[in-house]
Amino acid sequence: MEHKEIKTPHAPAAIGPYNQAIRYGQFIYTSGQIPLDPVSGEIVGEDVQAQTHRVLQNLQAVLSAAGSSLNHVVKTTVFLASMSDFQAMNAVYASYFKDGVTPARTTVAVAELPRKALVEIECVALAED
Repeated sequence: MEHKEIKTPHAPAAIGPYNQAIRYGQFIYTSGQIPLDPVSGEIVGEDVQAQTHRVLQNLQAVLSAAGSSLNHVVKTTVFLASMSDFQAMNAVYASYFKDGVTPARTTVAVAELPRKALVEIECVALAED
């Protein structure tokens, strides 16, 4: 099996030696997404709810470019700058995963996220084809 780089202009470009995602066989492994607007490159939203929406929109764009969708996500990892934001993040997150089987998930609080973001999410999904 070979792995394939996934790139889309509809999500923030990688700013280092990594890809937005890699497809390996039927699996898609995304890099962590923070709430960057893909056009301006600026952080979107001042609270964790607004930022979670942007993060999940970015993940949707990456998954779409890879031939998948949020409906095919099997695992997510959520990084929060503050665990006190868990309930607010979770409410938005749940609205994106209300159809089908909810993915497995790990949520951790970290000391700091890139660009002072409040939330970062990465995922593993199955390709639809």
